[in-house]
Amino acid sequence: MTDRSRLPDPARFFPDLGPLAGAMTRTVHNGALPDVTIALVQLRAGQLAGSTYHTVRQTGLLRNAGEPEDRITAVSSWRDAPYFTDAERLALELTEAVLTPNPRGERVPDELFARAAAVYDDKALWTLTVAIGQIGFFIPVGLIAKPIPGRPLGKNYSPAGEG
Repeated sequence: MTDRSRLPDPARFFPDLGPLAGAMTRTVHNGALPDVTIALVQLRAGQLAGSTYHTVRQTGLLRNAGEPEDRITAVSSWRDAPYFTDAERLALELTEAVLTPNPRGERVPDELFARAAAVYDDKALWTLTVAIGQIGFFIPVGLIAKPIPGRPLGKNYSPAGEG
């Protein structure tokens, strides 16, 4: 694990980024979905993107929420793992559908949407959609700037000129 980021904290250049991130977080954590479901989805997104930063961050959030290690480690193999509810499985399936190219057609087919709509109401589906979008917004940050994994927000970047 590296102790340096490639780039300094983006807040130095974009002071509105912090409030934007805060607004996205408040929007996603509106009570329509369990916070654990959001963290599972964002962990899976980080895994799919190959982002160590996001994978470590979401794993830490799940551990801090008291999630068992079996569930955390099984996110990458959720399809055959016995640790997830049907609703969580649908959330993970939607995440994979959105973030994985499908050369044979639509990424989120009507059948998958119908199954999700049978479990989640409109607000929960929108929340799930925005949660996937939120992590999607920050995946390039993790892959290009490479914040330091495991460090708290605000302390996860090297000082300017030391990246």
